[in-house]
Amino acid sequence: MESYYKLREGQTLGRNYYVLELLGSGWEGEVYKVEERRTGIVRAAKLFFPHRRQDKTLLLKYARKLHRLRSCPAIIQYHHRDVARVAGEEVEIIVSDYIDGEVLENYIARQPRKRLSSFEALHLLYALAAAIEQIHFMGEYHGDIHSQNVMVKRRGLSYQVHLLDFFELGRSTRQRIQEDVYDLVSLLYEMIGGAEGYKKAGSDVRQIVMGRKKSLIRRQFRMAGHLRVYLENLEWDS
Repeated sequence: MESYYKLREGQTLGRNYYVLELLGSGWEGEVYKVEERRTGIVRAAKLFFPHRRQDKTLLLKYARKLHRLRSCPAIIQYHHRDVARVAGEEVEIIVSDYIDGEVLENYIARQPRKRLSSFEALHLLYALAAAIEQIHFMGEYHGDIHSQNVMVKRRGLSYQVHLLDFFELGRSTRQRIQEDVYDLVSLLYEMIGGAEGYKKAGSDVRQIVMGRKKSLIRRQFRMAGHLRVYLENLEWDS
């Protein structure tokens, strides 16, 4: 995973944290696993990219959005804002709970042939759709769903998922909610192995991906809840 800040394990971050590892990266910044120096408690710290600081309200909007969505189980709980100097630059930081799991991109990469079976991929998609549905139900959107922004942990036949990052585009609209749905479908496409996996996929997958044509996806799934209900009534290929 490419890193902008290139923080090393054991490096001090601000006055309160040690860096453990890079968790993921998004449009607004990078998320690191960190350890609180005095208590040893592990947290997640999002470092905003310098070129995103042009919007002075971005950090405030991000923190407030996390707080509004605190009742959603897939949302990592916000703690506080901090500032640190990294390579001589002042960097804005949001500190949240750390959730145990694996970044989805890494999870996919270590599977046989670097892809999930249709059965596994659809179960994981169901967990993600149910998580995003709660965000949509509260009139919000995620805005940046991709395999570097999802933490996953398998439990039996199901998955626990958490979302590392958001993309603050302004007020919620139908189009922004719809973009979340496109992103979920794109994740399914990635999980089954991209173009090669899609060629071999059964109708259970193909009826959701639909060639990744946005017009067809929009007609079938306007919100994550529609995708969740569809999966609950899916007729599996034998």
